[in-house]
Amino acid sequence: MNEDVELYYEDAKEKMKKSVNHLSKDFSRLRTGKANPEMLDLIMVEYYGTETPLKQIANINASDYKTLTIQPFERDMVKKVEKAIMDSDLGLNPQNNGETIFINIPPLTEERRKDLVKHAKNSLEDTKISIRSARREANQMIKEAKDEGLSEDEAKEGEDEIQKLTDKYIQKAEDIFEKKQEEIMEV
Repeated sequence: MNEDVELYYEDAKEKMKKSVNHLSKDFSRLRTGKANPEMLDLIMVEYYGTETPLKQIANINASDYKTLTIQPFERDMVKKVEKAIMDSDLGLNPQNNGETIFINIPPLTEERRKDLVKHAKNSLEDTKISIRSARREANQMIKEAKDEGLSEDEAKEGEDEIQKLTDKYIQKAEDIFEKKQEEIMEV
């Protein structure tokens, strides 16, 4: 592959990889009825006047299949952490013993499971669009390089390699979705 085409390929690969990683991270935050500390990644707690991510001020663990335990580093943060969790849109009901916060993850209803799958499917489509956008940018750069002297064969080879890369990353995204869908629908 031509040196310029190789650069466009690597750039597209990096963008596609980031898209799939973003999808994985997004899916890890989806509540599936199982206790998963990553569910709380987006919760911010007021800590000495600054909004701080929960995971920076407390240890978060899944003590079993249905229970999360949160141990704030400072005892006086228990109430603030509990309030931040209740104010979030996760629909969780934390309880505490003065030092540790416990969250029992309730089972999902069938309707909620379907909504989560729908959300996951939308995230998958956004990821596919992002991957195709990276392909389009790379192909546009190849076309411009062709106008500046890149041979027809090298351009065609580059476009074929980028299409293979696109197919590979779309398949990865679909595999991640399938796995998450099974996890969500599991009762």
